Amino acid sequence: MLFRQFFDAESCAYTYLLADEQSRKAVIIDSVRENIDLYLSQLKELALNLTIVMDSHIHADHITATGLLKKETGCRILQGQPSYSEGVTDTFSDGDLIQLDTLAIKALHTPGHTDDSYCFFIDQNSKSILLTGDTLLIRGTGRTDFQNGSASDQYCSLFEKLKKLPGQTLVYPAHDYHGMTVSTLKEEFDWNSRLQVKTLGEYVELMNALHIPKPARIDQAVPANLRCGLE
Repeated sequence: MLFRQFFDAESCAYTYLLADEQSRKAVIIDSVRENIDLYLSQLKELALNLTIVMDSHIHADHITATGLLKKETGCRILQGQPSYSEGVTDTFSDGDLIQLDTLAIKALHTPGHTDDSYCFFIDQNSKSILLTGDTLLIRGTGRTDFQNGSASDQYCSLFEKLKKLPGQTLVYPAHDYHGMTVSTLKEEFDWNSRLQVKTLGEYVELMNALHIPKPARIDQAVPANLRCGLE
């Protein structure tokens, strides 16, 4: 498997490029519209055929490049159920496998940050990778106070779904604001302060007390992302 991580300095967002090394079929996850030239150049340099683009959820802090990437490459746009965006090619649900020849990506519905939040699990060649979107961050978790978010749903996603995965699984989030690029599930459940709660009620109380300012671009980003980033 080919794996690349890209960082957008303005939104502190990570984008992931994965590909089957034999067929050269590729997927881009959580793209940022302003970085489309970077993605296209990487695809060309690595001789990859972009087959699928998808997002872990409807982002509120940046605009996706999925629509533009489809226009440029003819790739399919996938979105997890519940699916809200116009222009999506296909949808997937919890437990579905997104297959690129030998590369299999398992979709895990992990509502909480938003009701359409997904994580993507890859277990290949004795190496486990989890793209956590905004569900689980490095030493943090995604906010739960907008876009049908729910602290109780997020608690269940974290403790009843993600915690059951192998502890050595590498954690790659959709955002990081402190320069961290990767962690492991064991590391997060050992050291992430938001995961040290003992009950659902304690987690809900913790998240409800955060009072985080809304993302600066939410009024622009959400409507655009409901059109796959197209004007």
